[in-house]
Amino acid sequence: MSAEILCIGTELLLGNITNGNARWLAEQLAALGIAHQRQSVVGDNRTRLMAAVREVAGRCRVLITTGGLGPTPDDLTTEAIAAAFDTPLVEHPEIWADIQARIGARGRFCSPSNRKQAFLPAGAAVLPNPTGTAPGMIWTPPAAPGIQPGFTVLTFPGVPSEMEAMWFATAEPWLRSAGLADGVFASRMLRFWGVSESALAEQMADLLALENPTVAPYAGAGEVKLRLTARAGSVAEAQILLAPLEAQIRVRSGRACFGVDDDSLASVVLEQMRRRGETMAVAESCTGGGLGAALAAVPGASDGFVGGVIAYANSIKQALLGVPQALLESQGAVSDSVAIAMAEGARRATGATWAIAVTGIAGPGGGSTEKPVGLVHIAIAGPDGCSSEAVRFGATRGRVWIQRLTSGEALNRLRLRLADCPGAQL
Repeated sequence: MSAEILCIGTELLLGNITNGNARWLAEQLAALGIAHQRQSVVGDNRTRLMAAVREVAGRCRVLITTGGLGPTPDDLTTEAIAAAFDTPLVEHPEIWADIQARIGARGRFCSPSNRKQAFLPAGAAVLPNPTGTAPGMIWTPPAAPGIQPGFTVLTFPGVPSEMEAMWFATAEPWLRSAGLADGVFASRMLRFWGVSESALAEQMADLLALENPTVAPYAGAGEVKLRLTARAGSVAEAQILLAPLEAQIRVRSGRACFGVDDDSLASVVLEQMRRRGETMAVAESCTGGGLGAALAAVPGASDGFVGGVIAYANSIKQALLGVPQALLESQGAVSDSVAIAMAEGARRATGATWAIAVTGIAGPGGGSTEKPVGLVHIAIAGPDGCSSEAVRFGATRGRVWIQRLTSGEALNRLRLRLADCPGAQL
């Protein structure tokens, strides 16, 4: 049994909105063991929407749509799907009464245009919306040539919170009771830093050819990921398949593997701090607060992250971090010696056990032959001393890319330094 996802909305085609709904639905289908073969996006156009639905009906068992269920003229999903199968729309008085009650409870006027949301194709069952005014439907159109036997469409609004509530309350139980779920898929995402996608793929070449579980590589801003996916009769059985594979990959990759699933370099470093009963601070120049933001984004960051200084101007490096003026004049702000002074200054000013400092040239201007765009110096200060090293990220991918790589590389270097430095393990 296969399913497809069709997301509806011109704003998706224009790139105004990130299509997070498709990703979320794909994960839910995988958890149910429902094979998911395609995702499509179509704009708010009745003719194109009808054509897309008819095409899908000829090749899969279940179609899940999101978007286009509102009261405005460009919300065409329900009427287009009904028209695709030559089926009339029928009003559901109970839906209209519910819509009026919900809108009235918010102290708002219920526009006559909202009434269109109470119409569904003849024979369709309501897919209730517990948090919004736009219900969906579960509908198996009349059998016809060119349509897969038992083809069923489930419609959801584009608002993620409403879609998710409808899925768990009604759609998932219906899919299970209809016998459409076939086993389950379980996945783990292993995360790596300091190794390229091509190098990791070569290292894991034999594993990438496996059929169950499978291994697939993904690359991001300095980070490489391997998604491990297993299919089995239950989640527990799928996890049993994944465990030895993950262990083998960790042995092969060594310290390059820093985490799994929702881990980030920031969360891993902060967990190290928590276990050691230590704290850290940052001193940033070229990243402009990005390093601190990555740490502060981790829940409970205050257990290990005490704060930092964004020392963009040399005057701030001097005044707040105690970097000597003579050092700035002789070595330049982008240098190992200044990075070390910044890290030591941050550690001294905050009383933190550890401090990271970064200073570099993020571009696009400001570089020279001696110090090109993409040159960054990263220093780490701790109880065992302070050291700095230069990294050259290059200029081809731009300023934001350099800043992201700098933050990630700095955190990874602290991660490895902590692993090598005995600490108070709590």
